[in-house]
Amino acid sequence: MTAIFKREFKAYFRTPIGYIVLAAYFMFLGIYFSLIYSYGSPDLSSLLLAMSVVVTFTVPIITMKLMSEDRRQKVDQVLLTSPVKLSGIVLGKFFAALCVYAIGFSPAVIFEIIVASYVSVNVLSFIYSLFGMILLGAALISIGMLISSLTESPVISAILTLVVNILVLYMSSFSSMVKISWLSAIIEKAAFISAVESFGKNVFSIPDIVYFLSITAAFLFLCVRSLEKRRWA
Repeated sequence: MTAIFKREFKAYFRTPIGYIVLAAYFMFLGIYFSLIYSYGSPDLSSLLLAMSVVVTFTVPIITMKLMSEDRRQKVDQVLLTSPVKLSGIVLGKFFAALCVYAIGFSPAVIFEIIVASYVSVNVLSFIYSLFGMILLGAALISIGMLISSLTESPVISAILTLVVNILVLYMSSFSSMVKISWLSAIIEKAAFISAVESFGKNVFSIPDIVYFLSITAAFLFLCVRSLEKRRWA
Protein backbone atom coordinates (compact mmCIF):
# COMPACT_ATOMS: atom_id res chain seq x y z
CA MET A 1 0.00 0.00 0.00
CA THR A 2 2.87 2.38 0.83
CA ALA A 3 4.39 1.99 -2.63
CA ILE A 4 1.02 2.66 -4.29
CA PHE A 5 0.53 5.71 -2.07
CA LYS A 6 3.93 7.19 -2.97
CA ARG A 7 3.40 6.50 -6.67
CA GLU A 8 -0.02 8.13 -6.79
CA PHE A 9 0.90 11.09 -4.59
CA LYS A 10 3.92 11.93 -6.74
CA ALA A 11 1.82 11.48 -9.88
CA TYR A 12 -0.36 14.44 -8.85
CA PHE A 13 2.66 16.73 -9.08
CA ARG A 14 4.14 15.27 -12.26
CA THR A 15 1.12 16.72 -14.05
CA PRO A 16 -0.69 20.05 -13.60
CA ILE A 17 -3.58 18.39 -11.73
CA GLY A 18 -2.10 18.68 -8.25
CA TYR A 19 -1.04 22.29 -8.76
CA ILE A 20 -4.38 23.31 -10.28
CA VAL A 21 -6.36 21.77 -7.42
CA LEU A 22 -4.16 23.29 -4.71
CA ALA A 23 -4.19 26.67 -6.45
CA ALA A 24 -8.01 26.59 -6.50
CA TYR A 25 -8.18 25.73 -2.79
CA PHE A 26 -5.62 28.35 -1.80
CA MET A 27 -7.27 31.05 -3.91
CA PHE A 28 -10.81 30.50 -2.62
CA LEU A 29 -9.66 30.08 0.98
CA GLY A 30 -7.84 33.39 0.66
CA ILE A 31 -10.88 35.12 -0.84
CA TYR A 32 -13.25 33.76 1.81
CA PHE A 33 -10.83 34.62 4.61
CA SER A 34 -10.40 38.19 3.38
CA LEU A 35 -14.19 38.62 3.40
CA ILE A 36 -14.61 37.13 6.87
CA TYR A 37 -11.63 39.09 8.21
CA SER A 38 -12.98 42.35 6.79
CA TYR A 39 -16.24 41.79 8.66
CA GLY A 40 -14.29 41.23 11.88
CA SER A 41 -15.56 37.70 12.48
CA PRO A 42 -13.15 35.46 14.46
CA ASP A 43 -15.07 32.27 13.58
CA LEU A 44 -13.59 30.48 10.59
CA SER A 45 -16.16 27.67 10.60
CA SER A 46 -18.16 29.53 7.96
CA LEU A 47 -14.97 29.76 5.87
CA LEU A 48 -14.68 25.98 5.81
CA LEU A 49 -18.40 25.53 5.15
CA ALA A 50 -18.20 27.85 2.14
CA MET A 51 -15.52 25.58 0.66
CA SER A 52 -18.08 22.80 0.14
CA VAL A 53 -18.96 24.36 -3.23
CA VAL A 54 -15.30 24.36 -4.27
CA VAL A 55 -14.93 20.76 -3.07
CA THR A 56 -17.86 19.72 -5.27
CA PHE A 57 -16.00 20.80 -8.42
CA THR A 58 -12.42 19.91 -7.45
CA VAL A 59 -12.83 16.36 -6.12
CA PRO A 60 -13.77 15.06 -9.61
CA ILE A 61 -10.44 16.44 -10.85
CA ILE A 62 -8.60 14.70 -8.01
CA THR A 63 -10.24 11.32 -8.64
CA MET A 64 -10.75 11.25 -12.40
CA LYS A 65 -7.42 9.51 -13.16
CA LEU A 66 -7.06 7.42 -10.03
CA MET A 67 -8.35 4.20 -11.57
CA SER A 68 -9.32 5.04 -15.16
CA GLU A 69 -5.84 6.19 -16.25
CA ASP A 70 -4.27 2.82 -15.40
CA ARG A 71 -7.05 1.10 -17.26
CA ARG A 72 -6.71 3.37 -20.29
CA GLN A 73 -2.96 2.83 -20.51
CA LYS A 74 -3.38 -0.92 -19.94
CA VAL A 75 -1.03 -0.88 -16.95
CA ASP A 76 -3.77 -1.94 -14.58
CA GLN A 77 -3.06 -5.57 -15.50
CA VAL A 78 0.31 -5.25 -13.80
CA LEU A 79 -1.35 -4.12 -10.59
CA LEU A 80 -4.13 -6.68 -10.78
CA THR A 81 -1.69 -9.57 -11.29
CA SER A 82 0.83 -8.34 -8.71
CA PRO A 83 1.02 -9.89 -5.23
CA VAL A 84 -0.36 -6.66 -3.74
CA LYS A 85 -3.81 -7.02 -2.22
CA LEU A 86 -6.59 -5.20 -4.06
CA SER A 87 -7.53 -3.47 -0.82
CA GLY A 88 -3.95 -2.20 -0.59
CA ILE A 89 -4.17 -0.78 -4.12
CA VAL A 90 -7.45 0.97 -3.40
CA LEU A 91 -6.37 2.33 -0.01
CA GLY A 92 -3.02 3.52 -1.36
CA LYS A 93 -4.73 5.50 -4.11
CA PHE A 94 -7.42 6.73 -1.71
CA PHE A 95 -4.99 8.09 0.88
CA ALA A 96 -2.86 9.74 -1.82
CA ALA A 97 -5.94 11.61 -3.07
CA LEU A 98 -7.03 12.44 0.47
CA CYS A 99 -3.60 13.86 1.31
CA VAL A 100 -3.71 16.19 -1.69
CA TYR A 101 -7.21 17.22 -0.63
CA ALA A 102 -6.10 17.83 2.97
CA ILE A 103 -3.09 19.89 1.88
CA GLY A 104 -5.53 22.16 0.10
CA PHE A 105 -6.95 23.18 3.49
CA SER A 106 -3.56 23.94 5.07
CA PRO A 107 -3.96 27.73 4.62
CA ALA A 108 -7.02 27.57 6.89
CA VAL A 109 -4.72 26.54 9.75
CA ILE A 110 -2.50 29.56 9.07
CA PHE A 111 -5.55 31.82 8.98
CA GLU A 112 -6.71 30.46 12.34
CA ILE A 113 -3.29 31.22 13.83
CA ILE A 114 -3.47 34.78 12.46
CA VAL A 115 -6.91 35.34 13.98
CA ALA A 116 -5.83 33.75 17.28
CA SER A 117 -2.95 36.22 17.54
CA TYR A 118 -5.47 39.07 17.76
CA VAL A 119 -8.52 37.69 19.53
CA SER A 120 -9.54 34.70 21.58
CA VAL A 121 -10.78 31.85 19.39
CA ASN A 122 -12.37 28.46 19.96
CA VAL A 123 -9.68 26.18 18.57
CA LEU A 124 -11.71 23.01 19.16
CA SER A 125 -14.56 24.48 17.14
CA PHE A 126 -12.19 25.13 14.23
CA ILE A 127 -10.67 21.64 14.44
CA TYR A 128 -14.12 20.05 14.48
CA SER A 129 -15.21 22.00 11.39
CA LEU A 130 -11.99 21.09 9.61
CA PHE A 131 -12.51 17.45 10.58
CA GLY A 132 -15.96 17.62 9.01
CA MET A 133 -14.51 18.89 5.72
CA ILE A 134 -11.94 16.10 5.71
CA LEU A 135 -14.72 13.55 6.24
CA LEU A 136 -16.71 15.12 3.41
CA GLY A 137 -13.67 14.90 1.15
CA ALA A 138 -13.07 11.27 2.10
CA ALA A 139 -16.65 10.35 1.22
CA LEU A 140 -16.60 12.18 -2.12
CA ILE A 141 -13.18 10.78 -3.04
CA SER A 142 -14.37 7.22 -2.37
CA ILE A 143 -17.37 7.82 -4.63
CA GLY A 144 -15.14 9.30 -7.32
CA MET A 145 -12.77 6.33 -7.09
CA LEU A 146 -15.59 3.87 -7.70
CA ILE A 147 -16.77 5.82 -10.73
CA SER A 148 -13.19 6.06 -12.02
CA SER A 149 -12.83 2.28 -11.74
CA LEU A 150 -15.83 1.77 -14.03
CA THR A 151 -14.54 3.68 -17.05
CA GLU A 152 -11.38 4.10 -19.12
CA SER A 153 -12.01 7.78 -19.74
CA PRO A 154 -10.86 10.30 -17.08
CA VAL A 155 -13.13 12.91 -18.65
CA ILE A 156 -16.23 10.74 -18.34
CA SER A 157 -15.18 9.86 -14.80
CA ALA A 158 -14.86 13.55 -13.88
CA ILE A 159 -18.25 14.46 -15.40
CA LEU A 160 -20.10 11.58 -13.73
CA THR A 161 -18.41 12.28 -10.39
CA LEU A 162 -19.39 15.94 -10.60
CA VAL A 163 -23.03 15.03 -11.28
CA VAL A 164 -23.08 12.57 -8.36
CA ASN A 165 -21.37 15.11 -6.08
CA ILE A 166 -24.04 17.70 -6.81
CA LEU A 167 -26.79 15.15 -6.18
CA VAL A 168 -25.46 13.79 -2.89
CA LEU A 169 -24.50 17.20 -1.56
CA TYR A 170 -27.61 19.13 -2.48
CA MET A 171 -30.33 16.51 -2.75
CA SER A 172 -32.11 18.26 0.13
CA SER A 173 -33.01 20.99 -2.39
CA PHE A 174 -35.12 18.44 -4.24
CA SER A 175 -36.78 16.95 -1.16
CA SER A 176 -39.71 19.37 -1.48
CA MET A 177 -40.58 17.74 -4.81
CA VAL A 178 -41.24 14.44 -3.05
CA LYS A 179 -44.83 14.28 -1.84
CA ILE A 180 -44.29 11.44 0.63
CA SER A 181 -43.37 13.15 3.90
CA TRP A 182 -41.20 10.42 5.42
CA LEU A 183 -39.27 9.91 2.16
CA SER A 184 -38.78 13.65 1.81
CA ALA A 185 -37.38 13.78 5.36
CA ILE A 186 -34.95 10.94 4.62
CA ILE A 187 -33.71 12.63 1.44
CA GLU A 188 -33.21 15.92 3.26
CA LYS A 189 -31.30 14.24 6.10
CA ALA A 190 -29.21 12.08 3.75
CA ALA A 191 -27.87 15.08 1.84
CA PHE A 192 -24.20 15.58 2.59
CA ILE A 193 -24.67 19.31 3.00
CA SER A 194 -26.94 18.70 6.01
CA ALA A 195 -24.14 16.89 7.83
CA VAL A 196 -21.56 19.48 6.72
CA GLU A 197 -23.71 22.29 8.12
CA SER A 198 -23.85 20.58 11.52
CA PHE A 199 -20.03 20.55 11.53
CA GLY A 200 -20.00 24.20 10.55
CA LYS A 201 -22.41 25.04 13.37
CA ASN A 202 -20.24 23.04 15.81
CA VAL A 203 -23.08 20.67 16.59
CA PHE A 204 -21.24 17.55 17.73
CA SER A 205 -23.04 14.61 16.16
CA ILE A 206 -21.73 11.06 16.24
CA PRO A 207 -24.34 9.96 13.62
CA ASP A 208 -22.92 12.51 11.14
CA ILE A 209 -19.37 11.23 11.72
CA VAL A 210 -20.48 7.61 11.38
CA TYR A 211 -22.50 8.52 8.27
CA PHE A 212 -19.47 9.89 6.40
CA LEU A 213 -17.23 7.04 7.57
CA SER A 214 -19.84 4.49 6.48
CA ILE A 215 -20.22 6.07 3.05
CA THR A 216 -16.44 6.10 2.61
CA ALA A 217 -16.03 2.47 3.70
CA ALA A 218 -18.94 1.30 1.53
CA PHE A 219 -17.64 2.88 -1.67
CA LEU A 220 -14.07 1.76 -1.05
CA PHE A 221 -15.41 -1.77 -0.60
CA LEU A 222 -17.33 -1.49 -3.88
CA CYS A 223 -14.18 -0.21 -5.58
CA VAL A 224 -12.27 -3.28 -4.35
CA ARG A 225 -15.06 -5.49 -5.66
CA SER A 226 -14.91 -3.70 -9.02
CA LEU A 227 -11.19 -4.44 -9.29
CA GLU A 228 -11.72 -8.00 -8.15
CA LYS A 229 -14.30 -8.53 -10.90
CA ARG A 230 -11.84 -7.28 -13.51
CA ARG A 231 -9.06 -9.45 -12.09
CA TRP A 232 -11.10 -12.57 -12.66
CA ALA A 233 -12.66 -11.43 -15.95
